[in-house]
Amino acid sequence: MPSRSTTIFHGWWVVLACFVIACFTWSLGLFGASVYLQVVTTERGWAIGTVAFAITVFYFTSACLQRLVGRSIDERGPRPVLLIAAVSLGAGVALIGQVREPWHLMLCFVLVGIGWSALSTTGLSATVAPWFERHQGRSMTLAIMGASVGAMVGVPVLLWLVRHFGMSTGFAIAGVTTTLVLLPIIAIVLRHKNPQAIGLQRDGDVQAGAGQERTTAELHESSSPVPSVAGLGPAQQPPCVQQTAASSTSIPSSAAPNPLPAAPNAPLASNLPSRKAAFLLWSAAVAFALGLMVQIGFATHHVKLALPHMSLTEAGWLVSATGLMGFIGRMVLARIVDGTAVRWLAAGALTAQVLALSALVIWPTHAVLWVASLVYGYCVGHVTTLGPIVVRREFGAAAFGTRYGKAAMLIQFTSAMGPAFMGFMRDAFEGYAPVLALAAVLDLLAVAALIAGRRLALR
Repeated sequence: MPSRSTTIFHGWWVVLACFVIACFTWSLGLFGASVYLQVVTTERGWAIGTVAFAITVFYFTSACLQRLVGRSIDERGPRPVLLIAAVSLGAGVALIGQVREPWHLMLCFVLVGIGWSALSTTGLSATVAPWFERHQGRSMTLAIMGASVGAMVGVPVLLWLVRHFGMSTGFAIAGVTTTLVLLPIIAIVLRHKNPQAIGLQRDGDVQAGAGQERTTAELHESSSPVPSVAGLGPAQQPPCVQQTAASSTSIPSSAAPNPLPAAPNAPLASNLPSRKAAFLLWSAAVAFALGLMVQIGFATHHVKLALPHMSLTEAGWLVSATGLMGFIGRMVLARIVDGTAVRWLAAGALTAQVLALSALVIWPTHAVLWVASLVYGYCVGHVTTLGPIVVRREFGAAAFGTRYGKAAMLIQFTSAMGPAFMGFMRDAFEGYAPVLALAAVLDLLAVAALIAGRRLALR
């Protein structure tokens, strides 16, 4: 067995840092977009489709950068990439309140898109992936769980800032605060590229090797007291939160621990011909591209589609409650993901979203809007989080950022169309019912891609 001790593994600090980053990123990105759509259309009198198209520019910008982000994190580590992204995100949000023309808004969302490209799923997954093997699914899930906190807190806080300070000052406060909080977290916690940089293996196992000596002080310098994972009690914390690779004395080469055993199961793709491995990758990419296109469109228009049935304040709380359900969904996912067939799990989540969207089309009432939103929200975290986990599970940790970066480009380009698709469709039909019906069909296609993709690749 690999050598272990009671010092805390730095990888769990990385997870906690990514959790906090996700809180701010999803607050101002995915879920904040619904606030920008509502506030800007109201304040400036612009068409919903026009503002929704500007939000689509944000996602297209992110899509263009996905492969570069993954490769850069693989090569240089997360710190320089995420520092640039944090400044760009904060500046973009702060400037939204100053726009006077639609093209000004598009420039703002280019900056937001640069930030989102590295501070959302691809960047955070590539940051966490090198640190874990046995707990790779749980660690990624816990890191991105911050997105649900962002959904719960972000929309009510943004609406409160706008209501009390106005659009210009409110968005400026949100953007500047985000940058000031994230910069030190990224600079300090994400300073190491991977566990090998501090003499460890994944999950905190001591790195074996002749002539290697690391003192307690050296190892302790790269570790810290355990970060409590939000929402989990002490007995529920991940097993290796309390185990890392320092010893109480220096480790002489003659006492080096036994080498790590080989992984019991090779990644699925490693046993497939290159063409079938590529099909496996792109079937997942297509499925999550369609699922996230619908999901991003729904999140962007959530406040707008709710307003005929409730006040703006209640719509803000509806989005917050939807985010709470997403948080609960991610908590459940963190418990089960490492022992579950993740493609089937994702297919089940998308199927539940089909039912929620269908209910909104058939019974567009106040009560159904609440229930359907909560069901939809429970599955949001699954769809957002399981994309990189499917790729990580089927292709392994090596060059994960580059591998998922390729898939993420398709996912981002397709999902970027969600806000504009729903916006222009809503303007054309003067209502959301036809849009939601088509969204349900797209989710069904995503389910088919997940199930059929794996079966065809294994033939």
